[in-house]
Amino acid sequence: MANPNKQKGTAWESRVRDYLNWYLGMTDEYGKVLNPFDGLNVRRPAQEGSRDVGDVHAAPFVLECKDVARPTVPSFLRQAEVEAMHAGFPYGVAVVKRRRANVRAGSVHFTIRTWTRVRLVLGLSSRECADLYGFSFSLRGLDTGRWYATHDLFDFGSLLDDIRIHARTVTAGTGAQGF
Repeated sequence: MANPNKQKGTAWESRVRDYLNWYLGMTDEYGKVLNPFDGLNVRRPAQEGSRDVGDVHAAPFVLECKDVARPTVPSFLRQAEVEAMHAGFPYGVAVVKRRRANVRAGSVHFTIRTWTRVRLVLGLSSRECADLYGFSFSLRGLDTGRWYATHDLFDFGSLLDDIRIHARTVTAGTGAQGF
C-alpha cells in the first residue's frame, strides 16, 4: 500500500474494529476473535462494486472512519448514511480519530435524525439518552442538516451493546431478526 493516507485510514479502521470487538467481549485476552462465524463481530467489509458499504460494520451500525486533520463532520455523516443504506443497515455514523489520543477517545458523530431513531428504539427521552451515553450536541445555525450529536468510542461501545441487547429482548421467542 503506497498511499500514506490510505495506510492511516486503514490503520484507524482496524483499531476501531479491534477496540469494539474487545469492548463487546468478542475477543480473547490476545485480541483474537472468539467465534469468527458470529454475525455480531465487528468487521471491516471487503469493498465490492461501485456502491461503498462503509468502513466498519458493527450491526446495526455502519461506521465511516476518518483519520483527518480537519474533519468535516456533516459531509462524513451524509456519506455514512448513504453507505448504511447500501449495506442494508439502519444506522450510519462517523468515527473521527482524535489526535494523540487513545482509540476509545475517538469521536462518534450521529445526525440528529439517527440519534433520535436510536434513542426511540431504546425507549429513552432526549435527556436520558444524552446523559446515559455522554452525548454533546453541535447545533450550527438554522439548517438542521448540519446539527449532530457526538460522544466517544467508549460510550458508543456501551450504546452498541445496549441496542443489541434490546434487539435480542424484543425479538426473543418471535423468530424475527433483531436488526
